[in-house]
Amino acid sequence: MTHPHAPAGQDADTTGRPAAPGDGTTPAVTPPAELRRHLAARLDGAARAWLDQALDEATAHPGTHGPISVWELRLAEAGRRCGPDHADAARVLILHTAHADAEALTRVYHQGTADERRAVLHALPHLVPGPEALPLVEDALRTNDTRLVAAALGPYGARHLGAHAWRHAVLKCLFTGVALDLVADLDRRARGDAELARMLADYAAERTAAGRTVPEDLHRVLALTGSAPTQGADGPDAPHGKES
Repeated sequence: MTHPHAPAGQDADTTGRPAAPGDGTTPAVTPPAELRRHLAARLDGAARAWLDQALDEATAHPGTHGPISVWELRLAEAGRRCGPDHADAARVLILHTAHADAEALTRVYHQGTADERRAVLHALPHLVPGPEALPLVEDALRTNDTRLVAAALGPYGARHLGAHAWRHAVLKCLFTGVALDLVADLDRRARGDAELARMLADYAAERTAAGRTVPEDLHRVLALTGSAPTQGADGPDAPHGKES
């Protein structure tokens, strides 16, 4: 089995922007009621009034009405109205209040900006119980936007991604610099995964052979798989590829 490689001549092709939201919350795992309390305590008066109105509109006109719903327009305004640190949480609340289903979320994702796409990914575990929205996760994992990659590996991706796709996503995190602390359910999914261990060891061997450092997160995940770095020509801490 092959695994993804970083582009030649560089460690990663990323946006260079932080992978995590900046307000200390994780909208994908924080219950919507708690998200609303969190925002109410942190937004100024004008922003709180705007969010209350946006949520009232989403309550009054949930789902899809006409070519575009009023709550979809509010998604585009959230960054300007609430500020970048709180926009993810505000958008997730609007989507949740509007009871956006997989079809509506797919439309918003494909028509939206990267920020709106990230909010859709954060909203998936609150709104879609089954695998219907998995194509959105798979699309995000094909991008080089580290924030989208991180959002794709939240609780929804952890629940529905197949083993093959999930392993490759973990490798992508390592060579794009997405912290594995952002990968939901990492401990459970990596535990005892011999194929993931092989892929990690191969990747570490490639980096060592190229004179590059091995990401610290790789050693952590390798330990979760039940494997351990084996001493070799490159030193005691350098994992290597398959045994001959």
